[in-house]
Amino acid sequence: MSAHKVRVVVVDDAKDSADTMAELLRLNQYEVWTAGSETEALALVDEYKPHCVLFDVVMPGIGGDELCSRLRAAYGDDIVLIAMTGCSDGDPRVHRSFSLADHYFTKPIDSVALSKVLRPLG
Repeated sequence: MSAHKVRVVVVDDAKDSADTMAELLRLNQYEVWTAGSETEALALVDEYKPHCVLFDVVMPGIGGDELCSRLRAAYGDDIVLIAMTGCSDGDPRVHRSFSLADHYFTKPIDSVALSKVLRPLG
């Protein structure tokens, strides 16, 4: 990895889940911020210009699929979008998010597989 840390925003309305993922990423030398909603996520992305946004698909409010759509419209391919969900892929939000995101994972996320996706970003 380069001298600059990979910046990641983790978005999950389940605070424990977001905090656990953030701590795992920090232990692996990533710079991480957490958001519990799409509004927080958009503000963090605007402020910190992360390399990656790792977002839960099913959240209250606009949800991960709409967040993904907004981020893609605003930033194109400049930010890697990674969807994560514990729901079945039969859920239309999951299908939409997975079609818009660069990568997707089902929970619990395999940390080795995730690090393979994040490692080239730095």
